[in-house]
Amino acid sequence: MQPDEIARVARESFGIEELRPQQLDAIEAAVAGRDVLVVWATGAGKSAVYQVAAALRPGLTAIVSPLIALQEDQLARIEEAPDAPDGVALNSSRGVRAQREAWDAIRSGEASYVLLAPEQLAKDDVVAELAEAGVSLLVVDEAHCIAAWGHDFRPDYLMLGEVSERLGRPPILAMTATATSPVRTEIIERLGMDDPAILVGDVDRPNIELNVRRHAEKSGKREAVIDEVVELPGPGLLYTATRRGAEEYAEALQERGVNAVAYHAGLSAKERNGVHEAFHDGEVEVVVATSAFGMGIDKADVRFVVHADIPDSIDAYYQELGRAGRDGEPATATLHYRPEDLSLRRFFAASAPKRGELKRLVDAIAGATRSRAEIAAAGGLSARRVTALLTVLVDAGAVRTSRAGVALRRGMTVEHAVDAALERSAERERIDASRIEMLRSYAETRRCRRATLLGYFGQDYVEPCENCETCAASANDRSARDEGPGRQGDHTDGPFHVDDIVRHHEWGEGTVMAVEDDRVTVFFESQGYKVLATDLVAERGLLEPA
Repeated sequence: MQPDEIARVARESFGIEELRPQQLDAIEAAVAGRDVLVVWATGAGKSAVYQVAAALRPGLTAIVSPLIALQEDQLARIEEAPDAPDGVALNSSRGVRAQREAWDAIRSGEASYVLLAPEQLAKDDVVAELAEAGVSLLVVDEAHCIAAWGHDFRPDYLMLGEVSERLGRPPILAMTATATSPVRTEIIERLGMDDPAILVGDVDRPNIELNVRRHAEKSGKREAVIDEVVELPGPGLLYTATRRGAEEYAEALQERGVNAVAYHAGLSAKERNGVHEAFHDGEVEVVVATSAFGMGIDKADVRFVVHADIPDSIDAYYQELGRAGRDGEPATATLHYRPEDLSLRRFFAASAPKRGELKRLVDAIAGATRSRAEIAAAGGLSARRVTALLTVLVDAGAVRTSRAGVALRRGMTVEHAVDAALERSAERERIDASRIEMLRSYAETRRCRRATLLGYFGQDYVEPCENCETCAASANDRSARDEGPGRQGDHTDGPFHVDDIVRHHEWGEGTVMAVEDDRVTVFFESQGYKVLATDLVAERGLLEPA
């Protein structure tokens, strides 16, 4: 496919006047039938890739998105385009008649796009119908959800590799805004991608000012958060760790004259959709939300993202703050931090299952395929706990789920299933703990915050950025920088480089995530992130090329 033809379709069908070189590369590869993994910052034009590629490939394109709001937003973009092919959505918010009309459009070839959640692809009849219609491109949006070590792991994504085979193995286009090197590797492996074209863009958002405000007292922090949000130009987002926090901050802001609403998973689907629409339409100035809010948001003029509580990882934090300034205009991201808040995140992370309850659950499904309700009754467990335990078992490869229910994988004994789940759970707990420590390092660093964030994602950045509070402070006191750690840059003279695979005598193989003058950060699959002093690495031979 010639670039001129791609550019013509983008312009005439979607009103896109110019595609970036990486967009052209991704579209060209997908149209040619090659698997593609795209890792670009929020607002970098990932949707345009699948939209244009699908228009240039005959047949149906299936787009897997995790949230109904996100599906509806993507469908609206297609419908608003000047001359784009038709699209439909299949999700639980659509009535029987709408579902029937969607299937009619798919079967007749009228629809070129179908947007659906991964849960829809757990239904055998849905997969069979799509296979009969002929899927020519499978798009996996928010692809980091398939990675067990990703920050937003979703078990329903695990079956997508198998689903692609049942669909006749069409080319796969996987897209995400944040994925470190180990997560990219896991996405490729779990989707069964074949020699994919990997396009990793610049994840920097230079228009967003990065700030951390440290607090000693809980009450003082709360007042500082409210004062800042009241003064900042909107619209904006305020993230909290809990539902109760979202409600209380929203009420406090309303009392200060701010048009604020709370958003969390405890609201009904209708209420959540109402908040999405009101914020998008400019009827609400500030949304105070838990991490449940965000993926479905496509609002370019968000002027600030403030975190009242520390999130669970840098991955999650960077994705959330990336919802600010998508129009390229100046925006602000502030993290309000108390060291004591880390204990709450450690509490959320420490949810390892007990051997006894795992055994009860596995005993309940041994020898038969059972529904979740049957498993809960037989194991004496709540429906919520069954879901949590099944997540661990699916992640460990011990059980499989289908429309018929849940069953042990062939050759898997009860004891082996329990052991595998406990081992995987322990690994996840170590990695979750290491992510919290990485976020603590970001919050407490005296270095350029942008260099610290980008280094986590394997991107070198020569500080200062002049758009974070540590660089601003250093500009006023040059001696502070001279006494601190060296700048992060292109450390080509050192023994290790970003993305190198190395081996530690105790922790096994790892991936170099960041290299600084005085330290190297390595991700070990069984341990998580480890920060090692450069002089000790050299002195003791802690790392060697794998």
